Amino acid sequence: MRRRELDVAIVGGGPVGALLGALLCRSRGTRRRVLLIEPRLPAPIDAPLDPQADLRVVALSSASQRVARAAGAWEALERVPGLLSPYERMHVWPGTETPRGDGSITFDATELGETDLGHIVPNARVQRAALDAFVAAGGEICREPLRSLAFEEDGVRLVTDTHSVGAALVVGADGGRSAVREAAGLGIESQDYDQQGVVATVHSELSHARTAWQRFLGHGTLALLPLADGRCSIVWSLPRLRAEAVVALPVAQFEAELTAASDGVLGALRLAGPRSVFPLRRALAPAYVRERCALVGDAAHIVHPLAGQGLNLGIMDAAALAEVLQEAATQGEDPGALRVLRRYERWRKGGNESMSLALDLLNRFLAFGDGPVGRIAQRGLGLVGRQALLRRGFAQFALGSVGDLPALARRRGST
Repeated sequence: MRRRELDVAIVGGGPVGALLGALLCRSRGTRRRVLLIEPRLPAPIDAPLDPQADLRVVALSSASQRVARAAGAWEALERVPGLLSPYERMHVWPGTETPRGDGSITFDATELGETDLGHIVPNARVQRAALDAFVAAGGEICREPLRSLAFEEDGVRLVTDTHSVGAALVVGADGGRSAVREAAGLGIESQDYDQQGVVATVHSELSHARTAWQRFLGHGTLALLPLADGRCSIVWSLPRLRAEAVVALPVAQFEAELTAASDGVLGALRLAGPRSVFPLRRALAPAYVRERCALVGDAAHIVHPLAGQGLNLGIMDAAALAEVLQEAATQGEDPGALRVLRRYERWRKGGNESMSLALDLLNRFLAFGDGPVGRIAQRGLGLVGRQALLRRGFAQFALGSVGDLPALARRRGST
């Protein structure tokens, strides 16, 4: 068995773990030995799009784009024609109102001083770009599953099929069912929404106009996310039994139900490929760190997808942890010391919990708001839409561009 001694071992090679690894390897003035443990790699970034593997897309905010660029991953995404789908507006309306009525709200990039609100990208391609950036920066990927993790007096010991790895710090970037979190004794508080997200790619009769369209239905949420080739990716959040029934419908009936749910805002909608579902839940780790261990991304928090902030929050975790570890290295501190890792936890935990709560309330009172409180929330949405100052503030919060952002995520010239 091959023995290795490292500074940082990252378990989980999704976009968050891979971007963290690339940032650590590219840190100025330090040379870190970083290993990323990930047994399954996605297709090459320039491979033809796979209708099933690339069904799940993410909405990367401008802040996340800046982090991806700093990690060396964004340029690879830009080089593949049609992979990045920028959107300039987001239009939101409740199911009780007409799509462009007084109760609707539009967020526009120009109001925020941005060229766009973000980009829609297949999740697997973001992952692959980040993994390639990590390797290019000097990182190494172990394509074997983690078999055991033990905390020792001065480090951690990770064992795969052929490696025994000692590290000063282990980072759990291994998702909602994190093996690192369990081995570290860091718990999780979880709330099952009893909802599922239906995902598919569709053709629309009318142009999406580089706009993300979202309707709060009263019994769920429908988002139509614009793609560069003119199609839309949908995320349709519904009660679990309803979602399962919708996915099982014949194509023509599914298309009719989907068009009705969209209130015809883009005309008739037609399926362009397969359909799939994924469960929705909210989860928060009471603690993100312990001596020699830190959690990032879904290992630390899972939020409702209605604002598309799950991956963006994880990328901010990665940028914040990289910044904290860079400062610790400058001061000659042990990267696995609890006092160092507490700085990261204090920085990220409160903001993540605030976003999680806000999305939970939106889901409860707008997506499923058919009672008195829901009607008040729907009227409030229209009020926000009519007030420019409120609209800008709401947009900045929804896009995750407020609060104490890591330096790499900030727009040049901002503090």
